[in-house]
Amino acid sequence: MNLKEKILNGQRITSEEALSLYEMDFFELGQLADVKRLALHGKKTYFNINRHINPTNICADICKFCAYSANRKNPNPYTMTHDEIMKIVKDVESRGIKEVHIVSAHNPETGLDWYLGIFKKIKEAYPNMHVKALTAAEVDFLAREYNKSYDEILDLMVENGVDSMPGGGAEIFDEEVRDYICKGKVTSDQWLEIHEKWHARGKMSNVTMLFGHVESRANRIDHMMRIRDLQDRSKGFNAFIPLVYQTENNYLKIEKDISADEILRTIAISRIVLDNVPNIKAYWVTSTVNLALVAQEFGANDLDGTIERESINSAAGAASANGVELNEFVALIKNSGFIPVERDSIYNEIKEW
Repeated sequence: MNLKEKILNGQRITSEEALSLYEMDFFELGQLADVKRLALHGKKTYFNINRHINPTNICADICKFCAYSANRKNPNPYTMTHDEIMKIVKDVESRGIKEVHIVSAHNPETGLDWYLGIFKKIKEAYPNMHVKALTAAEVDFLAREYNKSYDEILDLMVENGVDSMPGGGAEIFDEEVRDYICKGKVTSDQWLEIHEKWHARGKMSNVTMLFGHVESRANRIDHMMRIRDLQDRSKGFNAFIPLVYQTENNYLKIEKDISADEILRTIAISRIVLDNVPNIKAYWVTSTVNLALVAQEFGANDLDGTIERESINSAAGAASANGVELNEFVALIKNSGFIPVERDSIYNEIKEW
């Protein structure tokens, strides 16, 4: 049985086979991923209506790929007050937005109580608002800063109203690459451990992969395989989100953006490899809206959301600062031949547009 037959028969592929898919004919690879996508989701493309809140850009870490941190090339340090954050939450709730996505830098000045306090205030004021907050990198930072275990931090998150965790901070799991691009940050094993512990609490999360910088194709496949292994054990990942590296305003000095061909191949391969992760997200913030729409034909079944405002990737050149209007977003999906389905944060369907 050749590799194509193996995939079409629903058999799990190895790391070596996955790596060889990068050499497959571009359209043939897309078709294989599309078969998988259609079997799982038909022509539905999910999105949610969400608001990103990035409360502070003051960071103790010095990741080379980051353009957001005020410690590096961003000259405008800020930390929002609880009142400022609650004003945003009040506004978005009044317009029917159902999720706030709260991630930021590793600020040693804000404090654990500052984070937990804002989660609690949001939940007390708006009990139906889904709070997606704190990457595993932030959890690791807070655990180290306050001499607490991961279990203690995760329990505090649950107690104070965090509903799910975003997938940020995963970057690339290969430790050699990680040591180069984000030395001192949460390790790959720690990142996976934190999410496994979160899943053990009956909570869901996402998982990202930052690609298009100094990593190899083999590093990407290794990353996917580690996700697949954890998902076999914990079944807690909602979605895999391949994030395209943004080249501006940081210290990695990558001269050339990754090609659209390479991005689509990586998305397609992730759909084939991650047979136990239900959703593959083409995150338009980093890939551009147009490429994300094409990715629907290469295995992606989720385009994230309208977002409204986003600071971290836009600081590095992504065209995401002010999001996309809902009607425009829906029209784009329809015009590309797919069915727009609004979802909640854990993929319950809300409305088919």
